[in-house]
Amino acid sequence: MSAVALLDAYRRRALSPLEAMHDVLARVASFEPHIHATYLLAPERALAQARASEERWRQGKPIGPLDGVPATVKDNIATKGEPVPLGTAASDLTPAIEDAPPAARLREAGAILFAKTTMPDYGMLSSGLSSFHPLTRNPWNLTCNPGGSSAGAAAAAAACCGPLHLGTDIGGSVRLPAGWCGVLGLKPSGGRVPIDPPYFGRVAGPITRNVADAALMMATLAQDDARDFMSLPPQGLDWRIEPAKLAGLRIGLLLEAGCGFKTAAPTRAAVERAAHDFAAAGAVVEELPPFLTQDMLDGLDRFWRMRALMDFRTKPPEQRDKILPFIRAWGESAADFGGEAIFHGFSQIMVMRKAAVAATLPYDFVLAPTAPITAFAAELASPSDDPLKPFPHIGFTVAFNMSEQPAASINCGYSEEGLPIGLQIIGRRFDDLGVLAVASAFEAMRAAEARAWPEPPLGHDPEKWKPVFGKDHAPM
Repeated sequence: MSAVALLDAYRRRALSPLEAMHDVLARVASFEPHIHATYLLAPERALAQARASEERWRQGKPIGPLDGVPATVKDNIATKGEPVPLGTAASDLTPAIEDAPPAARLREAGAILFAKTTMPDYGMLSSGLSSFHPLTRNPWNLTCNPGGSSAGAAAAAAACCGPLHLGTDIGGSVRLPAGWCGVLGLKPSGGRVPIDPPYFGRVAGPITRNVADAALMMATLAQDDARDFMSLPPQGLDWRIEPAKLAGLRIGLLLEAGCGFKTAAPTRAAVERAAHDFAAAGAVVEELPPFLTQDMLDGLDRFWRMRALMDFRTKPPEQRDKILPFIRAWGESAADFGGEAIFHGFSQIMVMRKAAVAATLPYDFVLAPTAPITAFAAELASPSDDPLKPFPHIGFTVAFNMSEQPAASINCGYSEEGLPIGLQIIGRRFDDLGVLAVASAFEAMRAAEARAWPEPPLGHDPEKWKPVFGKDHAPM
């Protein structure tokens, strides 16, 4: 069930939060041995919070708009009293002293944070491979990668392990796994969702199975928090989304990124089919030439490598040795970079921003693949499997982090192997509501083609699963 449906059932007393939480935990028990999407799963705490929510609904006094709705939060979003490993075995696992802004907003709204979700080392891979977490797999095909870095969040969403999942995105880390797992992922406008620590291009955003649930999360996540000194002023937006009227909209169609991988034929065909549906609904669709260059992507990569190397050097050798070898090789390759190369790399943030804004300005919205390829092998750190060429798959996503434009990934089809294909819908900066409204319209258009969500492999007895649970705290 969606979060919207759950809340409606709670209001009508057709279902209780406790029943919902029991069901979600059973689903996790059936899927988790196969996909390894969760970290610090806390069932006893979750059930205690669900009982309290059940009583509040019985009295007609929910504490917030998400009271009793199961939700997960990505590993790198701090939750009070729990470690923040950042996906790497090199972390010291010191418990966080407070909730980060997105986790705090969800908790205040009454959501039940029953687990954290997995991610790769430092969030710098589009993969479910980590030196700290077990290998996270794609529920649609267990031999495939869910993508990353919000790997566990997207895998859990596709596996129907609760309706609401929170990820982060600095180059595609919400949208890429959402696309490869066939779910909805929104990268909001830069600063729309306060986050701590803030950084260039970094945002937190919802991963859900439909647009309405993403909008429901945004109504909570977009509230003010002074800890994010890069956040937008609160605007009191109305997040109740109606499908956009597509007739007359000017739509740009970006089919090649201009760098990295060329768009694979199945992906191109699915995105072109979606564009045809927009045109049939009255939108004016025009192909948009690529605007990103390999130099832009390589420059940003060099800057990120140096930033990673500086982080590595703060750790003693015994901790540094625990970093995933792919990530360590990637970061340490910056050791001989000169100041000019690093400055050039840093400058690509603004070069990308200018290029993205200029290219998309003539259009109300832009359509593009979320990724140029479908999900790759589960064991790989990157589709390229090369730490010196790590990002050939992020050309369609990363520029919109730097331009701070809102962008959503929504499923638009499947490959012959049954792997989901993501359509990215990009809006002008600050038009998060418009992106969700267009996504809602497309969701309605393609509803008849949507496939049933994956089920756990047959023959597995969840009663025999013995997970390593996180420490169960008293309800918070």
